Amino acid sequence: MVSRLSQLDDVLAALADPTRRAIVERLLAAGELSVGDVAAPFAISGPAITRHLQVLERAGLIERRVERQWRYVRARADALMPVEGWLSHQRRHWTAALDRLEAIAAAQTPRRKKS
Repeated sequence: MVSRLSQLDDVLAALADPTRRAIVERLLAAGELSVGDVAAPFAISGPAITRHLQVLERAGLIERRVERQWRYVRARADALMPVEGWLSHQRRHWTAALDRLEAIAAAQTPRRKKS
């Protein structure tokens, strides 16, 4: 079984490229698309799109299916869960840290007397 950190690393590495992020966003919005439809808005070669799709598939972000001569891909939204979990953990950590800092600053700030 792949560790959660390794899975997170794979997903973040795959999403580090703007073209791959755009592909995932397009698939999340549209559902399943043919590889040709995925490639249509990009000014890059077919082999380059194929390489991007391979990276996304290895990271578990998309899945493919073949129907006769057509190749279809769709996003796997559940593959984004490691990122969501990591972000949630970071949000809790930094919220708590900032709350502690705010409490320290408030305790050290002299109170003004009312006039």
